[in-house]
Amino acid sequence: MKIRSSVFASFVLLLEVVGIVLFLRGFFPVPVKSSLASKSQLSEQPLEPLTGSPPNSSRLPPPLFKRVVIVLVDALREDFVFGANGRTHMPYTRHLVEKGSSHSFVAKARPPTVTMPRIKALTTGSIPGFIDVVMNLNSPALLEDNLIWQAKTAGKRIIFYGDDTWVRLFPKHFMEYDGTTSFFVSDYTEVDNNVTRHLDSTLKRDDWDILILHYLGLDHIGHISGPHSSLIQPKLLEMDDVLKKIHSALISKEAEGSLPYLLVLCGDHGMSETGSHGGSSEPEVNTPLVLISPAFRRKAGMEKPVVVEQVDLTPTLALGLGLPISQNSVGRVIAGLLEETSMRDQLRSLHLNGHQLSCLLKDSISNYEKVLGFEQFRVAEKAHGNWMKLYLEGNTSEVLTNMGKKVLKQYLEALAAMSSALSKQLGKYDMYSMIVGMVFLFQLLLVLLLAMPEALCGAAVVDLPVLSAMFSLPFYLLCLLLASVHVLVCTSAESSCYFCSLSWGLVFAAVAFCSAMFCILISMATRRLPLGIKSPLKSSGSGWQLSELDILLLVGTIGHTLSLGASSFVEEEHQTWYFLLNTLCLAVFQDVCRKYFREKSASIDEEELIFTSKDHPSPVHYKADAHTEKCSEHKTVLSFLSAFCLVLIYLLVQRRCSWVSKVALALGLIGVYSYRAAVGNVLFPWQHSSRTASKGTVEARFVYVFVLGILFSGTKDLLRSQVITADAKLKSRGLWEIYSGLVLLVSLLFRSHNLPVLCCSLLIQTLMAQFIWKKLHYDAAQTTIMHYWFGQAFFYYQGNSNNIATIDISVGFVGLESYVEAPAIFLTALSTYAGPLLWACHLICYLSSERDRSPVALGHGCYCLALLRSVPAAAYIVLVTVLRYHLFIWSVFSPKLLYESMHLLITAGVCLFFITMEQSPTSSKS
Repeated sequence: MKIRSSVFASFVLLLEVVGIVLFLRGFFPVPVKSSLASKSQLSEQPLEPLTGSPPNSSRLPPPLFKRVVIVLVDALREDFVFGANGRTHMPYTRHLVEKGSSHSFVAKARPPTVTMPRIKALTTGSIPGFIDVVMNLNSPALLEDNLIWQAKTAGKRIIFYGDDTWVRLFPKHFMEYDGTTSFFVSDYTEVDNNVTRHLDSTLKRDDWDILILHYLGLDHIGHISGPHSSLIQPKLLEMDDVLKKIHSALISKEAEGSLPYLLVLCGDHGMSETGSHGGSSEPEVNTPLVLISPAFRRKAGMEKPVVVEQVDLTPTLALGLGLPISQNSVGRVIAGLLEETSMRDQLRSLHLNGHQLSCLLKDSISNYEKVLGFEQFRVAEKAHGNWMKLYLEGNTSEVLTNMGKKVLKQYLEALAAMSSALSKQLGKYDMYSMIVGMVFLFQLLLVLLLAMPEALCGAAVVDLPVLSAMFSLPFYLLCLLLASVHVLVCTSAESSCYFCSLSWGLVFAAVAFCSAMFCILISMATRRLPLGIKSPLKSSGSGWQLSELDILLLVGTIGHTLSLGASSFVEEEHQTWYFLLNTLCLAVFQDVCRKYFREKSASIDEEELIFTSKDHPSPVHYKADAHTEKCSEHKTVLSFLSAFCLVLIYLLVQRRCSWVSKVALALGLIGVYSYRAAVGNVLFPWQHSSRTASKGTVEARFVYVFVLGILFSGTKDLLRSQVITADAKLKSRGLWEIYSGLVLLVSLLFRSHNLPVLCCSLLIQTLMAQFIWKKLHYDAAQTTIMHYWFGQAFFYYQGNSNNIATIDISVGFVGLESYVEAPAIFLTALSTYAGPLLWACHLICYLSSERDRSPVALGHGCYCLALLRSVPAAAYIVLVTVLRYHLFIWSVFSPKLLYESMHLLITAGVCLFFITMEQSPTSSKS
């Protein structure tokens, strides 16, 4: 069966997306959970250990606190409270930390450091996975055992004000609540005022037991302007005043003879040096945890905060309120809070925590008996029983006290070991789904490689032996074999497999597809081997004829793929692309010198050569400027630079557009500058620097109107050329107008200091198209690989990395008054992947305009893009599978997997667009 190379590449990419989705479904682990279907009950708590004759006591420790107020400040970094600026930023809180009745800790949050997974960690005590980053956008109700459910079941009256993520997670748990939208990051004032306005009336009431306040303003400031912004100190002082107001109200309500209150100040995650979060850097994972209560001893001075895990707060609050510990909690009780209680209550609290962890350990690890903490807990439990026997016999000697301290130490060591073992066991991988997805990807990759000589030949047609493969005996034998393996795996698997839960129809389709692909691979391989390997584009009968540039592109692509085998190269992938791009620039410059100085030295224009040779080093310099320039500093210089870049962008983009689109583009770029001036990034000459910044909603929507107008004009021209008339010029103009509309939209979304990066990218595209690719007669494959390299490099020049924390979510709310999910996700994704997307779009425009030189250029370009994306994706999946038991992969490799998936989707979309361009009337006439 013969099929065009572009159609074949698009089909393969879409199937690879299915394979990588199946792999991701198996890779992102099922969280560690107890096998018990029901939630923990007070009646199900273990008996108190006692050596000798039963009955054992079922006594539980009494509650330590009557009321609990939790003040959760989103993105509160540890150094904001305990650092050098703590005394000026949060003076009252710092006074309580140094001299008040309080306990201070540095609570370490596990990545991913985004809000919803952190709330789940704080309430369930479990460690969420990276899949919760996606669910963070639309949090479903939390069904597993959690502290909020336990408190409501016990009759505790709970009031909540703040981030509406809590309301979605616990929809029917709060007696009273008022949720605020967490994703509209442009607002950092009203979002907190809507919480504080309830305080005065609520603190005067006596009809509640737990009050939870989640403030978002600090997090929003971080996303907008970073942790060193001038807005940070006023916001922290505001939070300090809130804490002072709550503390004063609790003190005034304190009555003699009643249980004391507990005031908790904490953060869900920290904030990186760029103001974002999601990764595993120290500023992102270290958060302050301050527990304030008259039940604690008053401090004499500042003490170094002890480091605890964030999940340790869950069992601590549960025991403090007299509630059962959540079944899936991997935290251990913070022993400092138990110091003022009796030895019996201390040991009983630790015993309850140890029993819960040991049960979870049994459900999570098959050889749990070999875990050091499990055996330590059994020893401590036995020693506890001996201590209880002496205690009930009325022994009050020093021996009992020393023995109690020894048992206490044994319990703490056992809890630490079991908690650590459970934390490392982040989840249970679905290896069967991972292997099936990996087999899918590798079969498709091998088919791409074997079809390369045909796909890149003059006809750009691939001959796939589909019918002969499906009617062969090996195909049916393989179907039977794979079906048998599926039944064997699904009946013998210890844990549930996603692939086993699919219907037999889908399973049979997958089995038939794998069997057919294997037979096709064998048929194509046997067909290729006797013929020898020849160059698809430059064959001369003797095999490959590779230029120096071809060798560089081949070695660079393979070298980048191999570099993904080391975690350090994954973290520093941008350095790899900077090196490859600079090397490519040198190689292209060498070709320019050969052509203009050696071959045509008489006719060369010296000024043109000098102008051409300046285009390549620019990204490096602009990249450095983009990350050292701050919008809040040197506004005059930044304003001039932004205006210059916008003018240059117009000159570079408008050349192939209609006059209507040229006018719309000019007005849109003026709107971009007006938007940046409105939000306070740049200034107009007549504008005062102290002018109050706004959200720029009107200005942004003004730009959106022109973006839609340009896209409509380009789409109209494109459809006319495809359907009504076979006008190649009209089609080319439509493509370039769509491209200019995307450039205008990206100009609006990019921050002011990133406009030079966009400007530089467009400049390089223009110079390469005018003076390099045409003049040096580079073929479609070489041009496609160069576009791919430049697109990958500019992805990192924007400031992106293989870290979720570098995603700028604030761009998702440009022009929006409130949070709207679909536009916010689209704008954030577009801004993040602007580099690869603009270079891919430029490739389509360039190859379409060059089709008179090569009628199959689009097919070659589509095929090369598919191959360039498939090789690193398949190699990376193998790497992740090999290193799946390494905890490090969650902070680096998991975001990279999501990035690779997005790149595959973008490439598939681009290839589908290639197909529509090949189907135009102009192609049929040629």
